[in-house]
Amino acid sequence: MRPIRGVLFDVDGTLYHERPLRYFMRLEFCSLPLRERSCRSAYEIWCALQHFRRVREGLRCFGELDSRLEAFQYIEAARQAGEDPARMEAIVTEWIYQRPLKYLKLCKRRGLDTFLNFLEKRSVKTGVFSDYPVVDKLQALGLADQMSLALCSVDPGINAFKPHPKGFLHACRLWELSPAEVLYIGDRPDVDATGAANAGMPCILLGGTHGMRNTNESGWSFSSFKRLQHAISMYC
Repeated sequence: MRPIRGVLFDVDGTLYHERPLRYFMRLEFCSLPLRERSCRSAYEIWCALQHFRRVREGLRCFGELDSRLEAFQYIEAARQAGEDPARMEAIVTEWIYQRPLKYLKLCKRRGLDTFLNFLEKRSVKTGVFSDYPVVDKLQALGLADQMSLALCSVDPGINAFKPHPKGFLHACRLWELSPAEVLYIGDRPDVDATGAANAGMPCILLGGTHGMRNTNESGWSFSSFKRLQHAISMYC
């Protein structure tokens, strides 16, 4: 690995644990029929979210689209669900983008702040690149001031979901660094590791066993930021 001059993070599942967040959100869904005063309305919201997630995963296969990805994802999900696009966007905004924010700090990965301080002392640039909007999440995690880049796949300058390399390369251009000088840290081999590899960028995954060599393109995986910091200290 070449010397690391920038570290680009995924957000969901990387900066915070997704399992406890899912637990909190399930509790909210359980009370949804009472809040809506309608089991049918609650079911329609649940179906809309399921269609949206399926559409987003399916769009990964299309790479960069000619149309605006941010609008198209809602239009296509609404078409499949038999829903109005504006209502689809409102449901997604509430349940995927806004409601989880209050739980993020409780789910934040241990050792993240120490790792970011370590990178700052080494003058390593830090930023995030995710398929979902990132600004509100960084603020909820208390990390907004520590990231010099906050990129989302639906940003006009990217317009392509991972594992397309465009977002990774866009970050490199903004930092004026080569892909080989930027380390991507994510949690999904099929999306994060493959996307980084497509851009010629090294990648490390969180959630694996310390020092375990994966058989795919993901390279090394580690169980915590503490173990990761120790492993890459010689490269920063």
